[in-house]
Amino acid sequence: MSRNHDHLGPTVVEVALRWGDMDLLGHINNVQIARLFEEARVRAMNAWFGDRRQGGMGLVVAHQEIEFTASLMYSVEPARCEVVVSRIGGKSFDFACRLIDAQGVTCALNETTVTAIDLGAGRAMELPAELREMLQARQGEPAPFRRRR
Repeated sequence: MSRNHDHLGPTVVEVALRWGDMDLLGHINNVQIARLFEEARVRAMNAWFGDRRQGGMGLVVAHQEIEFTASLMYSVEPARCEVVVSRIGGKSFDFACRLIDAQGVTCALNETTVTAIDLGAGRAMELPAELREMLQARQGEPAPFRRRR
């Protein structure tokens, strides 16, 4: 594995909107937005790591925060999600994501913490060195939430 830690910038993932994702107010429902962020994280990880999986290790969501900044309206044009790694800890790391509609408006911000799990032991484990190195190349700024608790 190369020791190049040049940051590659955000990974941009296009996510299709579905007509049925709208709620009675005519915008994409907040639960569906959480699913769009999930889909973007999964696709980003796949783009970053391909089939290089860490045997015996899984990743589980430990914490998730979403700030809604504008209504996401249905469009046949996909929304896009920018995905970076905003923090790397010993046993976990954070994704920061920005959901942008087809007109270029940021509709939601997201921070998600995932924890590495030893599947055999069923408990948290240290992030493997190879994974840590790959994540470092994907580092970016945390989600610019307007307020934090």
